[in-house]
Amino acid sequence: MAFDGSEGKVVSLTEASDWTARFRDSITPGDTLGHFFGYEKINLILAQEGCMGIRIYYGLEEDDTKNLILVGVDAEQNDMENGVIVEKAIKCPPTCGNGSKLNS
Repeated sequence: MAFDGSEGKVVSLTEASDWTARFRDSITPGDTLGHFFGYEKINLILAQEGCMGIRIYYGLEEDDTKNLILVGVDAEQNDMENGVIVEKAIKCPPTCGNGSKLNS
């Protein structure tokens, strides 16, 4: 099956907040809840010729800090390894904004 750019599913806030609450209940207080990437970095990935979307990998830095790695993916489901790869997101906590149903 080739990717066409429509993959994924829109979910309700209730469903998403239930999942994030379940996650928060499974971790130590102060652990990473989420990551923020600015639109400029996301657009750099999506603007690559042949990019159908973004794959997100889990990563663990040398100090055991959790991170996410974003890479473009082509229609044949292949990572665009020679393209833009993004990491170094702004982590929540400490930068979470106001409490939302997804993070508190």
